[in-house]
This record gives sequence, C-alpha cells and structure tokens, in this order.
Amino acid sequence: MVDRSEERIRVLIVDDVAETRENLRKLLSFDPEIEVVATAATGEEGVQLARELHPHVVLMDINLPGIDGITATEQIVQEVPTAQIVILSVQGETGYMRRAMAAGARDYLVKPPSGDELINAIRRAYEIGKTQAARIAPPTVAQPVSGQPGPARRGQLITVFAPKGGVGCTTVAVNLAIALQEHLGVSKKVAVLDGSLQFGDVGVMLNLQTNRSLADLAGRVDELDADLLTSVLTPHPTGIKALLAPPHPEAAESLRAAEGDEGIGRVIRAVVGKMLEQFDYVVADTWSWVDDLSLALLDEATLILVVLDPLIPAVKSARLFLDLARKLDYPDEKVALVINAADRRTGLRVDQIERALIPAIGHIPYDERAGFSAANRGVPLISEERNSAVARGFARLAHAVLERLEQIASEEEEEDVEAEVSRRLLGRILR
Repeated sequence: MVDRSEERIRVLIVDDVAETRENLRKLLSFDPEIEVVATAATGEEGVQLARELHPHVVLMDINLPGIDGITATEQIVQEVPTAQIVILSVQGETGYMRRAMAAGARDYLVKPPSGDELINAIRRAYEIGKTQAARIAPPTVAQPVSGQPGPARRGQLITVFAPKGGVGCTTVAVNLAIALQEHLGVSKKVAVLDGSLQFGDVGVMLNLQTNRSLADLAGRVDELDADLLTSVLTPHPTGIKALLAPPHPEAAESLRAAEGDEGIGRVIRAVVGKMLEQFDYVVADTWSWVDDLSLALLDEATLILVVLDPLIPAVKSARLFLDLARKLDYPDEKVALVINAADRRTGLRVDQIERALIPAIGHIPYDERAGFSAANRGVPLISEERNSAVARGFARLAHAVLERLEQIASEEEEEDVEAEVSRRLLGRILR
C-alpha cells in the first residue's frame, strides 16, 4: 500500500503554449511535494497521458487544438475518475466557469494564477481525490480501552461546513446551537464542537475565557470517558457546552503529533461518539478543507449543513462539495444548504442559487452592523438582538433542522422495520 504521508502529488499539465507549460513546470518544481509527471499540447494527448499515468491532478487549459479543455475534462473524468481537474483559462467569465464545473472540473483559475493560488488549488484537488480513495475502506471507529461496547449512541451530530471560507460558517454553527437549546429547553442537552484545530473561533464568538480544549486530549483518546470529556467542556450562559479548539496553533499541532495525521480522524470519531452519549445534539464547526479531521465530522454527521453566501465563488465551491458528497455516497437528505446574508443586494438571488444547487433549509438575512458587533463583543447574534430578522432567521433554521432530523430518523426506522420483516419472512421460508 502506498504511504500517503510520503506520496508526492502527481500533476499533468495540458496547454497548447510551450512557454506556459514550461513556466508551470518550473513553478511547481519549487514545491518538493509536487511532481510534474508529463505535459501535453493537445486535448487528445492530455486524455491519453491521463489514461497511461493516472495523475492525481490535471492542469487543463480550455482553448486547445483538437478537442477543447472542457471536452477533454469530461473524457478524463469518465475514464480516469481518480484524476482531479483544475481548469486554467484566460477567460474569467462565469459562463466558462459553469461549463467547467458541469464537465467535472474541481477548480477554475484565471491565467496567470499566482504561485500560492495554483499550489493551493492543486492541494485542494488532491485532498478531495484522496478522500474518495479513503472511502473504499470502511472507517475505523475507536473502541473503549476495556474492549467492552460503550453505551448506545443517542445524540445526533450536525456538521456545519463551508467549502469557501469567509461566509459565516462559525456564526451559523454557534447561533444554531443556541437556537436549538432555546427551542428544546432544559430537557435536552446541546453542545458545540470546534473542529477548526489551528484557528478555531467558537471560543471568540461565545466570549469563553478558558484554556480547556481538544488539546487536553492529546495522547489520551484510549482513556476517554465521560469524566475526561466533561473536564474539557466549557459551559456557556445560554445552556450549551463547548468543546473548543486549542488556544494556539502550536497546541493544535501537539494534538496531531500525539496521534499522527491519520490518527486525528480516529480521535475526532472517538470524541464525537462520547459526546453523543451525553448530548442530544452536537453542532460541529469545521474549516474549509476536506482532510481526515473534517471528513470524520462529515461521515459521522446525521445532517451536514453547507453554508454559502450569495456570491459566485461560494456557489461554485458549494456545487463542488455537493458533487463530492454524492461521490462519497452521502444520502441526499443528509446534506442541506444554508444561505447566509441571503438578502444581500450585491449578490445572487436565493431562487437563482437554489436552481443552480438544491433548495436551502435556511435563509439568514444580511445584517453587517449586527454581525460585526456580535463578533467583536463575543455575544451571539441570536442573543444580541433577539427580535431582529437575523435572530428570527436562526430560530427558523433550528426548527427546520429538527424537522429534517425527524424525517431522517423516520426513514431509518422504516428501513429497519422493512429489514426485520424481510428477515422474519426469510426465516419462515427456510424452516
């Protein structure tokens, strides 16, 4: 088996201009984790090389002699599904971008991209391809040290994910958790988990002054029990409890160092499993990257809320994630959209977004002043201005989330009943 920790990202460059091919090759040669395995001058040659070399990422120009880059992308996606396509084009119009995304491209960059922009796009595409490969094997779930099965999972995990940063993912996660607690009352318990290890902001948004965090579990996942988990949770005046990200990036690295890059997913699955034994609902905030940590939170979720704002880059990223979710075999009902700043005048209309993607489960109004004030003071929007349109938007979102969770639970119960009926029928036939 290939050691992914030492694997270089194999890149194929397809461009009809020799100078461009050489410039890209030289640029990527400075990154020791990237290897340019071949270059091609035509779409046909690019497709053939992709078949032969199985690169991780293909940098594809749109305007090519023979078949164009869009057609070549479609063929590679069909014949070499492990290859991820990043389109490079001098055209920045949204029409070209939509055609590229429809053909199966993972990203779209306008020429000439900066070095950081290009390398980040390659890494994002590679990580998406790696998570697809990881889905072939079933996830490993950590077991208690005693080897005895733990209590049955009773809670439900709601993972809040934004494929593009800066659209309010943490704001949605924090306010949703509080809205759920207010809607359900003291009879139910709600927690929020900050899954952005290095730069998590849940503590800032809730104005929680504590050193207790996920970092305190470094190297201790095998002894994780209810008491240890409770010791790292921080209560909030609204009634929810928070499991915060480490206070410093280096503390986050200590957690990764203790468990290894592959083990961090195991840690998160174990932590989530233990939280769901104690809480009815856990809302997980994430960062805009699909890695072992965020993939664990996505896999374990009963419901994934994909947050975007009404701007084309966010819509494009959300579409890519919805495509990835289908390839990861997530049921359609498991994934829902939340449009933040939904009535922003400079953005797309909600109906345009929903036609391009899927209907949204929640629309949060745009209120820049209230948003800045809440973030700076550490007072969640739903608590800051309880009668505002934004607060009402989060209350409606909480109600819609609970309805979706009930729908999912009902469908799962029906499937269990059908399976039991089939089992009993088969038993009678085999007597």
